[in-house]
Amino acid sequence: MGRFIYADNAATTKLSAEVLNAMMPYLTDNYGNASSIYEVGRSARRTVEKARQTVAEALGAKTNEIYFTSGGSEADNWAIKGVMDILKDKGKTHIITTNFEHHAVLHTCQFMQKHGFEVTYLEVNSEGYVTPGQVENAITDKTGLVTIMYANNEIGTIQPISEIGEVCRKKGVIFHTDAVQAIGHIDIDVAKQNIDMLSLSAHKFHGPKGIGVLYIRNGIRISNLIHGGAQERNKRASTENVAGIVGLARAIEIATKDIDKKAKEISEKRDYLIENLLKIENTRLNGGRNRLPGNINISFEGVEGEALLLMCDLNGICASSGSACTSGSLDPSHVLLAIGLPHEIAHGSLRLSITEETSKEDIDYIIEIVPNVIKRLRSMSPVWEKIENGEQKSLL
Repeated sequence: MGRFIYADNAATTKLSAEVLNAMMPYLTDNYGNASSIYEVGRSARRTVEKARQTVAEALGAKTNEIYFTSGGSEADNWAIKGVMDILKDKGKTHIITTNFEHHAVLHTCQFMQKHGFEVTYLEVNSEGYVTPGQVENAITDKTGLVTIMYANNEIGTIQPISEIGEVCRKKGVIFHTDAVQAIGHIDIDVAKQNIDMLSLSAHKFHGPKGIGVLYIRNGIRISNLIHGGAQERNKRASTENVAGIVGLARAIEIATKDIDKKAKEISEKRDYLIENLLKIENTRLNGGRNRLPGNINISFEGVEGEALLLMCDLNGICASSGSACTSGSLDPSHVLLAIGLPHEIAHGSLRLSITEETSKEDIDYIIEIVPNVIKRLRSMSPVWEKIENGEQKSLL
């Protein structure tokens, strides 16, 4: 086999050996139902509660503010639908979000609109940021919820979460953040950062797929999204995924240890990669410099994104042109359109997402391969030919 480099960690990460080892007993011998009253079940319950405490400590939350879900999408849906279902009886029927959220938030907000709620979609600037002032100006006496992602899944931009949360706290509005991309990569403290609700998913920081968390600050009322049993303190029915919960807890514990040091090291590799890829003519970095440590998103003029990904794959590089959740779509990324890129440029984007496991040699290989791939694709591009011949103006 040839060289293989996995550079799509924003889509999902490799399950770490430590996490798998922590999970294994609960996939084999310790298989008890955590809601059962006999000892095997009670043992599973103690394990779940210990994991809940670990997650709470990693987030700066209280143990009884942590609710386990099937992942980030469920947590986003539950936060938005559950809170607004309660607040509508108080005349709070307005939601504020941005136009470049993950589809788990955008599609949920569109669902809410179909059911009589009003949604304001704040525009982000050309670098992918929204300001606390925009949020404050959009709040009305009917606003019940502000939901703004912590860090964008495609271009990695980190929002001024503490300041937005402060505005919401001052205005008496609940603030939710989709932190699926941020947890495990940035130091987060929900209490210090004025966060009322937060979504996360374990598979973004070397944990298992199919398990996530919704943090709900004490005092916030939220209706159930899933009905059935009395699990999660009567708030979320479904037999507890004990192995997944254990894996999530171990993964977040590992990810948040020495997080600032790891972020610095990954950021240095990220900047080195960005610097070298931007040496290719007619390219641009998408998103500002205040971004996730491992996120690189670059557009190459005169190149089609799907062909770019396929040729990278042929050279052993796994990358993305946007969100993994929309990778089957031929439409340009809504995130790149939101920051003002024309369709032609948005189609030619490459997202690389690295972790502490990405070596300097891996990055050097990417730097070696990508320019050659771009050169070959441009040699077959009628658009690039027109740009080179001066028949068409560059859009960058």
